[in-house]
Amino acid sequence: MTAQAGLVDHELIRAATHIAATRCRGDNHTMAAAARAEDGRIVTAVNAYHFTGGPCAELVVIGAAAAQGVYDLDTIVAVGDRDRGVVPPCGRCRQVLLDYFPALKVIVGASDSLRTVPITHLLPESYVWADHQLDTEQIAPSGTS
Repeated sequence: MTAQAGLVDHELIRAATHIAATRCRGDNHTMAAAARAEDGRIVTAVNAYHFTGGPCAELVVIGAAAAQGVYDLDTIVAVGDRDRGVVPPCGRCRQVLLDYFPALKVIVGASDSLRTVPITHLLPESYVWADHQLDTEQIAPSGTS
């Protein structure tokens, strides 16, 4: 990564840490996420673990944000329960976060080296879903000229 890391939103980390400490219970909820909306609001969520998979906290926070009318997220962080600290998003989350919020910033790193990086730095040379969608206005319905 050659770009300089941005300032770290410590309030966002505290929010995720608080949710991890107070809402993560047992094996079903082991991660918390907090995201800051463009308007400054903070949205939090926990993962929903299940042996068949289940959404990570970062994906749950997208739905929680939408349920609160928040559709533009600026920064996100995930924190593990049992004082595990900041945890970087998994590959699936990186792709989804990029597709939903291409300008999103993500807080990553160990407690002594936290930094804020663009989601694009966590998924270089990535597939951008929106770039590969057909432009429906350019496609004529079949049977018409």
